[in-house]
Amino acid sequence: MKTLTLLVVLFSFSQCGSTKFENKIPFTIHSAHYKNWTGGQPGVHGFNVQIQLKEKSNINFDSLYFRNKVAKVEFKNATLIIANYNTSNKKPSDVILHLDPKKEVQNKLPTQETFPFELSENEAVLTYQANGKTNYYKIKEIKKRESKPYIQMQ
Repeated sequence: MKTLTLLVVLFSFSQCGSTKFENKIPFTIHSAHYKNWTGGQPGVHGFNVQIQLKEKSNINFDSLYFRNKVAKVEFKNATLIIANYNTSNKKPSDVILHLDPKKEVQNKLPTQETFPFELSENEAVLTYQANGKTNYYKIKEIKKRESKPYIQMQ
């Protein structure tokens, strides 16, 4: 059992080191920034990352890794990539708590996700598909923009 655990740990670390970032990419980034947001209810917050391309692109963008989180990206107007991260501390409501432990069997086990990249606070990794292969591009110096608070209508 110890040998299996050791092999799994070694394999996971080897995957991190083997990720090769692309230097020559088929698109040009004009700007990249993020801003925090706060919802209208207590405890609801997160941040958005926006990456503006210089020209239209037909690339299939997939995910953005930023601040130890990953999010699927939205691609708008063929030039704007948006990743939304929800960092709210609300607990999921699908947990069953009951005196009879048999009724709690359907609860999902918590998972510990490992982050595959070592990034500084203002770096991100954008994944995209090209020629049937997943590629990784490290974006450096993502700037922080001032956020506007959500104003609740009464």
